[in-house]
Amino acid sequence: MPELIRPSTVLPASRRQITIKTSDGLNLIGEITTPLGQITASLLMLHPNPSGGGMMDSHIYKKAANRLPAMAGIEIIRFNTRGTKSEAGQSQGEYDHGKSEKLDVLAGIDFCFNQAQVKDLYVVGWSFGTELALQYAKDKRVKELILLSPPMLSTTDEDLDFWAKDGRQITALIPEHDDYLKPDQARAK
Repeated sequence: MPELIRPSTVLPASRRQITIKTSDGLNLIGEITTPLGQITASLLMLHPNPSGGGMMDSHIYKKAANRLPAMAGIEIIRFNTRGTKSEAGQSQGEYDHGKSEKLDVLAGIDFCFNQAQVKDLYVVGWSFGTELALQYAKDKRVKELILLSPPMLSTTDEDLDFWAKDGRQITALIPEHDDYLKPDQARAK
């Protein structure tokens, strides 16, 4: 009989704490969760806005790390952007409203390829994390973006033009009753 998945279920996987070093010398704390078997894909998770409580241990990302490695062979790489605190600890630096966080995203992508030896990297952003993904995850090694509830508050027309011309897949999940971006507004962008 299959195991019943409950809100607190943690399935078997290899979990290790990581430190990601930014080009401006900050240490960002994180975790990499790897399947015990073959890796089918790797997800770099960019969390919601820390000024509203967003962090690497936000419930959706924590549950993804607790289950996707065992259920789908997906490796999960999560980290706290500068100044962000969670159960895992606090990253150095101070929250910079999405500006200096560019260095965090670039360092996270480099970590995935240079230290974690990732082959197929998908960048997942949730809310504020979608802004970071659209603005800063343009590295050609990134296979695809997955956007959860993108507010589209700081993403520019130039960012959207880049992705429109680039050709890589972007999958966006837009809640019907989102406070920032409704589905019809998202389609227009």
